[in-house]
Amino acid sequence: MADKPTLDTVFAALADPTRRQILSMLLEDDMAVTDVAEPIDMSLAAVSKHLTILANAGLISQEKRGRVKWCKLEPDALREASVWMQGFGQFEAINLDAFERFLEVELADDPGQDPMEPEQEAG
Repeated sequence: MADKPTLDTVFAALADPTRRQILSMLLEDDMAVTDVAEPIDMSLAAVSKHLTILANAGLISQEKRGRVKWCKLEPDALREASVWMQGFGQFEAINLDAFERFLEVELADDPGQDPMEPEQEAG
């Protein structure tokens, strides 16, 4: 049996906006890989890499049905992360975007610097 993904693996998978978009899409229903890739502005190979990261984190499962590979959300994989976040008391378990913004502000070296923008060297 494979090792259970760690919180670090789950949060690393959730750190990417494309992967969060994929998870949101899978909230509705299972989807074929090609259907997942359609609205995303990148190659099928790039989307497949994102799906692999999500699968390795235990957030989705994939199975072949005939010639088609299907993706399914595994919501229980977020349980441990949700419990960890609830320990802070100020976060709703489902509000990962707010948690991400909180971390960006807290981890920013320069309070005026957007943590998502690369730092520019003085010169």
